[in-house]
Amino acid sequence: MVSRRGFLGSTTAAVGGLLLAAESRGLAQPAPARMDPVVTPPRPRAPVEPASPPERDGRYLPVITPDGVTLPWRRVEGVKVFHLTAEEVRDHEFAPGLQAHCWGYNGRTPGPTIEIVEGDRCRFYVTNRLPEPTSVHWHGVPLANGMDGVAGLTQRAIGPGETFLYEITFRRAGTFMYHPHFDEMTQMALGMMGMLVVHPRRPRSVVDRDYVLMTSEWFIRPGARRPDPARMNDFNLLTFNSKAFPGTSALVARTGERVRLRIGNLSAMDHHPIHLHGPSFKVVATDGGPIPEAGQWPETTVLVPVGSTRDVELVATDPGDWALHCHMTHHVMTQMGHDAPNMVGTRGTRRLDARVQRLIPGYMTMGQAGMGGMGEMAMPVPPNSLPMRGSAGPFGYIDMGGMFTVLKVRDTVPEDGSDPGWYRHPGGTVAAAATPEQLERDGLRAEVTAR
Repeated sequence: MVSRRGFLGSTTAAVGGLLLAAESRGLAQPAPARMDPVVTPPRPRAPVEPASPPERDGRYLPVITPDGVTLPWRRVEGVKVFHLTAEEVRDHEFAPGLQAHCWGYNGRTPGPTIEIVEGDRCRFYVTNRLPEPTSVHWHGVPLANGMDGVAGLTQRAIGPGETFLYEITFRRAGTFMYHPHFDEMTQMALGMMGMLVVHPRRPRSVVDRDYVLMTSEWFIRPGARRPDPARMNDFNLLTFNSKAFPGTSALVARTGERVRLRIGNLSAMDHHPIHLHGPSFKVVATDGGPIPEAGQWPETTVLVPVGSTRDVELVATDPGDWALHCHMTHHVMTQMGHDAPNMVGTRGTRRLDARVQRLIPGYMTMGQAGMGGMGEMAMPVPPNSLPMRGSAGPFGYIDMGGMFTVLKVRDTVPEDGSDPGWYRHPGGTVAAAATPEQLERDGLRAEVTAR
């Protein structure tokens, strides 16, 4: 049983935490002594193609990164040349109403998706515009040890203002990731990560749409302008491609199309069981390689452990708006504190509310009948923060948030793959309140009306 003093103390502390939130700050570290010359991009020799998106390669179907972009490249004497810039990302929008100063690559988090083809020889120039050193680790990629990107072990860290060169021949197709291997706790917590897709030279399976989703978790105090990299648990913002619902973009597919989802997880602490409503899928690959067809298994939920990728493939058989989300219940909420007392079943709180309102005007005890509909109440929240969950939907309020999006399957879709809007259900195919006649027909009216 919670004492009145204990409850008031916890309530005051919780509200105080919201009102007194301040921007968390990272500490810059001095650059190490320079041990070898700075590498700068050379003046390329002819022939040189202008910078172009990878889809000009023509040997594969480009992936789609919802709310993201693909890294451009140019070909120099048969080598694909890319440029990544590690830098601060000002005012990244997680969802309407919540922005933060993050770190990332080329002005965004996650960084641009890198697409190449098995066997390609590639050069990656990495420029550091951060206030501390960094490096880039090509997560899961077979490569020469000196290109692995572990600062202090396989290379000197890239100091502020420096540009380093990584040169890699990609020997194996698959879904990989890239991220720093210097001060990972800070740099990855602030958003430095990205997806890397190596297409097979001879496709093993043909898909019509190929989506990339990076899962990650953050802690941003309500009202703050920067994620807190020192947080090791109780994350309050869970994202797909650094977006939280309702800021996530829908995935779109035409009925009958084969769809691949490439899911990467660079969260600090948590695995994510990603669940798709509607169609089932098969898990076809990990970052370790493809799974032989005899070893693939049907699923509707795939567990993506920290530091790994999973590829799943499905056929979009049934039209509709199908939810896609992490199945950890606290991962489909946003900015919820976990220190509030359990009020479910509590009665007679009017006198308590009146007493607390002397200290906190407008206070109202919540949770006696559960937490559903909290977002729909449109209660005021601190500046630069989001309601715990929810957004308007076609049938009312969608009581979800965080790591949640929608796969929209239609018989016809826009040519550009844009959101087709909410699904229009054929008559008689939507769950609705049972009528007295229906209850009577099936012999349940007496049971339903009995008290």
